[in-house]
This record gives sequence, structure tokens and C-alpha cells, in this order.
Amino acid sequence: MDTEETGVLAKILAPDNTKDVTVGSLIALLVEEGDDWTKVEIPADAGAKPQPSSAASAPASHASTAAKPQTTTSAEHSHLMGPSVKKLLHEYNISSSSVPASGRSGVLLKGDVLDYIQAKNLAKVDQKAGSPATSSQPSKPAQTPAAAPSSAGSNYVDIPLSNMRRTIARRLTESKVTIPHAYASIDSNVGPVSDLRKTLLADGIKVSVNDFIIKASALALQRVPRVNAVWANDGPQLSPTVDISVAVATPNGLITPIVKGATYLTVEQIGNIVKELAGKAKENKLQPHEFQGGSFSISNLGMFGITEFTAVINLPQVAILAVGTSRPVATMTGNQHRMTVTMSYDSRAISEIEATQWLQEFRSVIENPKSMLSGTNLDSTVEAFAF
Repeated sequence: MDTEETGVLAKILAPDNTKDVTVGSLIALLVEEGDDWTKVEIPADAGAKPQPSSAASAPASHASTAAKPQTTTSAEHSHLMGPSVKKLLHEYNISSSSVPASGRSGVLLKGDVLDYIQAKNLAKVDQKAGSPATSSQPSKPAQTPAAAPSSAGSNYVDIPLSNMRRTIARRLTESKVTIPHAYASIDSNVGPVSDLRKTLLADGIKVSVNDFIIKASALALQRVPRVNAVWANDGPQLSPTVDISVAVATPNGLITPIVKGATYLTVEQIGNIVKELAGKAKENKLQPHEFQGGSFSISNLGMFGITEFTAVINLPQVAILAVGTSRPVATMTGNQHRMTVTMSYDSRAISEIEATQWLQEFRSVIENPKSMLSGTNLDSTVEAFAF
């Protein structure tokens, strides 16, 4: 079962295969990391079954209960509160019955208490003096400074997530949980790409290594179309066009604008499109159709000196290419600038043979960059790629 709190599992009160566990009963105890889990005390009412409300209850008691539904709910589940919740209640001298609970079955969560503290603008209680927590006054700013870290226990700070980062986290988790990731890597000599870039630059044409990587990926996808697919309706669907999502880092998180129809674009056109989309992404001006969709993704960390890494597949696509930096390597035939790329692929949709074929096609194209500037003999008819 999932828990809304983080911590260390201290005691299991309902072992595996326990039958007829009453809903709402205590099944385990958590402690904060660093606490002594051996000293955890099991609440006296841990094994007690919830008592149904009696129709013959005293009217006064019934009226009191009905008047305070949230107070009763959080109080009844006080034994289910996590250590971090109890710690906050103690530090701010707050009654659990005063805080609206949002957890399952009315369980009070740490976030509930933090929201209450922020809403009421409360300050920590001086434990020696035992004074209650009160709203900080403008004339006494010293009541609300950030608390200094205590050597007695760790003070964690919750980092608020933007909607974008929350969406990214959800999609990455979904991808790793639902897709059986498999990985394959290959080394390529990108020295010819560097030499060709210098020649093009002399003619006033500015293109990056990443532009060649996108173009090489597009041609490899056309040669091995099984990789150019998305997972839909319980199976892979081949994409009619090669639309490559390029990972771009922004202040709000990672986003993947799409270079559409990359097979039929020149390297120079790809470079111009990537620059335009990356600029719009960093200014948060991308339109939905510019980053939603795509049939294949590329994540390049080579500019940061990363030699190689693996990436998480971008749903609903079935593959993503992780690109590392190029590095000089001495060989029997001379020096090379070697680059490692790793493809993460959905093993439900792509076999090891198909992944290998795609990587070999990619290496064949990237090591012969001039083939990306002129007509290329492919398995199907394509347009010319001349500048």
C-alpha cells in the first residue's frame, strides 16, 4: 500500500496474508529517518476495531459530534498520525482537532499542518516557556525567523512543485512503471562532422553537431521504421512522419519541442528550427502543437561533458536517444573523436535486433556526414538534402 508520508517503516502490525483487516485499523508505524525505531510505542488502541455509532447515543453528545465533523475525524485518527505530524503539532502547540484533515479516512497529514501554520501565520512555541503559538505581529518580526537547524533532529524543507514539474514527475514515473526499458549503446567517430562543420562555416553556414545528430537520427528512423512509432491501443503504431522531440532545459523544467518532418529537412533548416523552438521554450512561449506529439526523442548532454547516460522514454513514444560528449581517442588508423549514444527502447515494441540495426544505421550516417547534404539512397524515395 502507498503512504502519504515519508519515513522509515518501524513496525508492521498486520503481517503478510493477514485476513479480515478492518478498514481504518492501524497496520504499520513509520518514524522519521534518523529516529530510533526500536523505541516506537504501539498505541494502546491499535488493535481496537472501530465502533459503529449508536443510534441511542445521548442527544447532547450527538449534537456536539455533528457540529464538528472535521474535529471529530482528525481526533479519532490521532493514533494514525505520522511522527512528522506529531512533531509539528508539538512545536507549534496546535491541537489536531483544529486542523482540517485531507488524508484517507480523515487521517491528518503533514501537508495539512503546514498549510494550517501558513494560513494562521504561526510561529514555533518556546518549549521552555510553554507559551502557545500565536500569529506573528508586525511590531515583533523576531517571532518569525527561519528556525536554525537542530542537532537533535533533521529539519526538512518541502520544495513546492510547479504544475510543469509535477506533470514531468508524473509522466516519468508512469514511463518507468509501465514501460519495460531496455538499453543499447554504440560509439561513433564524429571527427568527419567536425571537419565538415568547419568547411560549412567558411561558406557562412552555421550548423551544430546536434543538428547533424537530429538529421542522422531521422534517416536511421526511415531505414528502420519500427523504431519510429508510438504505443497506443495496447500495441505499437508506426508514425507516418519522422517528428523528433528535442529535449530543452528551461527554468521550469525539461520540455521537448518537436522538429516535424525531419527526414525532409536540410541540416541547416533543422538548426534554424531548433534555435527558434529552444528560444520559445525558454521564454515559455511554445504552443501545444509545438511540443505535444513526436515519434522519437533525443536528449543531448554532451555540451556538459557527460560521456554517456540513459534517458527515460517519452510516452507514448517507444524510444529515446541519449547523446554524450565527443572525446579524442587514439586508434591504429589515427585519432578519432568518439561519441557514445545510448538508446532506451520499449522492449514490447522494439526487439534487440531492431535496436541494433537502428544504432548501426545511425553510426553509418553520422560517420559519413556528407550523405546528409546530398541525395541519399534509402529504402524508400526521399527528397534531396542539399543546401
